[in-house]
Amino acid sequence: MTTATLPGKPRLWVIGDLNGFFGLFTNVLLNVIVLTGLCLGVVQLPPDTVFGRILPALGIALPLGNLFYAYLAWQLSKKEGRSDVTAMPYGPSVPHMFIVVFLIMLPTYLTTKNPVVAWHAGLAWCFIIGIIVLIGAFVGPRIRALTPRAAMLGTLAGISIAFISMRPAFQMWEVPWIGLVCFALVLIAWTANIRLPGGVPGGLAAVIVGSVIGWVVSLAGWSDYMQPAAVAKSFEQFGLRVPLFSTDVWEGLSQVAPLLVTAIPLGIYNFTEAMNNVESASAAGDNYNLRKILLADGLGAIVGSMLGSPFPPAVYIGHPGWKAVGGRIGYSLATGIAIAIVCFLGLTALLLALIPLVAILPILLYIGLVIGAQAFQVTPPTHAPAVVLAIIPNIAEWAKTQIDGALAAAGTSVAQLGVAKLAATGVLYRGLESLGGGSVLAGMVLGAIAVFIIEGRLNTAGVWAFAGAVLAFFGLIHGPQLGWSVSPLVALGYALFGVTCFALAKISPAAKAT
Repeated sequence: MTTATLPGKPRLWVIGDLNGFFGLFTNVLLNVIVLTGLCLGVVQLPPDTVFGRILPALGIALPLGNLFYAYLAWQLSKKEGRSDVTAMPYGPSVPHMFIVVFLIMLPTYLTTKNPVVAWHAGLAWCFIIGIIVLIGAFVGPRIRALTPRAAMLGTLAGISIAFISMRPAFQMWEVPWIGLVCFALVLIAWTANIRLPGGVPGGLAAVIVGSVIGWVVSLAGWSDYMQPAAVAKSFEQFGLRVPLFSTDVWEGLSQVAPLLVTAIPLGIYNFTEAMNNVESASAAGDNYNLRKILLADGLGAIVGSMLGSPFPPAVYIGHPGWKAVGGRIGYSLATGIAIAIVCFLGLTALLLALIPLVAILPILLYIGLVIGAQAFQVTPPTHAPAVVLAIIPNIAEWAKTQIDGALAAAGTSVAQLGVAKLAATGVLYRGLESLGGGSVLAGMVLGAIAVFIIEGRLNTAGVWAFAGAVLAFFGLIHGPQLGWSVSPLVALGYALFGVTCFALAKISPAAKAT
């Protein structure tokens, strides 16, 4: 929806920037707290690495992006003689936060038992994402035109369901006396758009209420969930931490091949999502140059990875919302400065000790729900089967990680136990392993094939099937690693699928020419 323009000179700060700052800063801060908890609790990274390397790197990468976006807004305001130009929001990419942790760093940690090696893999993955986004600044529109939206959003929905939503949901039900109350606040505020008392944002309300409940119950002696000793210990991380460029990212790049399986499609998603966000800002009256936005995102990921952060930043959705509450240029600058202070001084450790993780988890579950729902909401209803098909490989990959983890906890593995024994109990491990290999890209390919078949474009579906055959042959999909003839039988299956499409396109009067 467009808004009336206000003539005038650009201004770095207006009163509405306070609203914009509070909303964006809270959003980004929560994400920083979450990624800190993921690094410490899931990947088991040493605190010195998290607070001394990762967060200070974010303290550089994020403000640089905020500064650049504020500069673009200033230039646009000056060029068009308007005082109501709103800077694009910027922060750590939420989907990629979970993907790099659960699809890159955690599997590496479980395999090597070395969290530092897992961190190096995350840095390399982030670096590759940055390179792909930079390339996307030039080729993104063409790729976007060739790939159906249902395929791209469907595989993202699979990630959101399997790797973003499930774990927070399970953790919430472990501490339901905090988690469900916070989830109620998030759903009421964000799905029903019901204003909370005092106009407090839903996410902030969940954090405050969850923290109060957690501490009251713990201090009353009914639970030991919150630990006063942890608050005192968190001050050990307080102090100025300055990031430095290092060669850690090159350590991870020495094993680059497996990272490409997820980095390529997610880099494509990054610049596709950026296109949508720029289009959204244009509809609100602010026409930004897409190439400059993508260059900022790509460079932010590269700089962050070389400083020590495995979390790529990205332009955020929601520009029209910040514009509607009065945010202009200053809210972006102020957010960058405030986040830098939090990261440089190690304040995240204190926040993690004060705020129960389960109070934040409903926010993550909500994000997963929204991403999953979006795939169905913004695609034609007839494409719904394609969305579901694109989701399935990610669920297969998630199920495989659960089986591998359970067997490892029991002191054994699939190789020792044998797939035949698992199959005898109904666990089809071989099929899970094959279907889930390269799940992000596999979901895109299967989703695209399904879309074109639904539309009767069998020749185009056949082309995608042959593309799937090539990808499977080299292990980019349905394989454990890249190489020559990694999954030849899967490749043959895709090729025969393509032949079937081409043959029926010739003999079926219902098939379309393209």
